[in-house]
Amino acid sequence: MFRNTKAFSGFSVNDIPKAKEFYQDTLGLDVETIMEHLIQLNIAGSNPVMIYPKPNHEPATFTILNFPVENIDEAVDELTKRGVKFEHYDMPDLKTDEKGICRANGMGPDIAWFKDPAGNILSVLVPTE
Repeated sequence: MFRNTKAFSGFSVNDIPKAKEFYQDTLGLDVETIMEHLIQLNIAGSNPVMIYPKPNHEPATFTILNFPVENIDEAVDELTKRGVKFEHYDMPDLKTDEKGICRANGMGPDIAWFKDPAGNILSVLVPTE
């Protein structure tokens, strides 16, 4: 039934104008206004991602969107310059360095997490081969 459909994902935020500004201006993505209160991220090589308002929005407690990058240090440095604050973790199985990068050393991708204005968790990561 869905074998040939072009599915897409979406997530909620509590403030569409703030979300649009963040995704467009801070992250540099192609953001399209679909309706007055609905925006779409047009990500190269991917299906669009819908962002919709939800008055009782609660941020996701997991990563909702991952951005593959070639060089995680450059990506983190550039986003930090743009005002993005990276999450820092110090748990037995998950530690980040001073930049907020979890260096997996072959046990998974190098990855750094950050939040959008609505508190949803995003990441930049270097894909494993």
